[in-house]
Amino acid sequence: MALTYAKYLELDTLLDLQKPQSDPPEHDEMLFIVIHQTYELWFKLMLHEFEKVCRDFSSNDMYGAIATFKRLRTIMKTLVGQLDILETMTPMSFTSFRDRLETSSGFQSSQFREFEYMLGFKRPEMMKYCDLESKSYGNVEKRLHAQSLMDHFYEFLEHQDVVIPQQLKEKDATASTEPNPQIQEGLYKLYKSQPNVAILLELMTDFDEGQQEWRYRHVKVVERTIGNKKGTGGSLGVEFLKKSLFKPVFPDLWAIRHRL
Repeated sequence: MALTYAKYLELDTLLDLQKPQSDPPEHDEMLFIVIHQTYELWFKLMLHEFEKVCRDFSSNDMYGAIATFKRLRTIMKTLVGQLDILETMTPMSFTSFRDRLETSSGFQSSQFREFEYMLGFKRPEMMKYCDLESKSYGNVEKRLHAQSLMDHFYEFLEHQDVVIPQQLKEKDATASTEPNPQIQEGLYKLYKSQPNVAILLELMTDFDEGQQEWRYRHVKVVERTIGNKKGTGGSLGVEFLKKSLFKPVFPDLWAIRHRL
């Protein structure tokens, strides 16, 4: 039998995955499920794209990295835009089915934890929110101990004759990215001497700004919906989410903005 659109996309399976728990059904629970399932699909794609960027950086494929960062920047803008849809759900609508979430929480998103770890925002303590029985737990743990995007970026910078401090090469893989004055000096020189590299650096900054905007918008949506209540699943809610606000993926790029 010929391959059809529905078979290729596994639509019968995909469209059967939205299973509201409220009884009788609360209208906005479907919206809540679809939005979060869509986010998980975008997370899957971004992890796929960032794996390519890591390869591009390590192999000094600057133009490959540029093309992929353009895509990633556009995906991130889409993630921000989807929050506009979620904001059409009122606090009362969410409250009507919130109890049905029981112990489930966005804190348990293994793919988002992978996303953070890949970008170099490594908080080993967040592993406790991952489901030990889930097949994705091993993926998160592997990502925690793997090279981050920034580690691969340092390899790219070495190809551009930027000297990478030895402590960065030897740092604990589970440690988060921290700004470094030597890296900043190298980036500044690249901005001044290699306009083609500067295009890549600006795209990286664009993406970084987008992920910070998404975090801010996400916090405000949560605050607007549940106020200062604790999150589902025992998560700490808005106050905890605020701690990650305005934390850049590429701190060294932001540190030199005043010099450009």
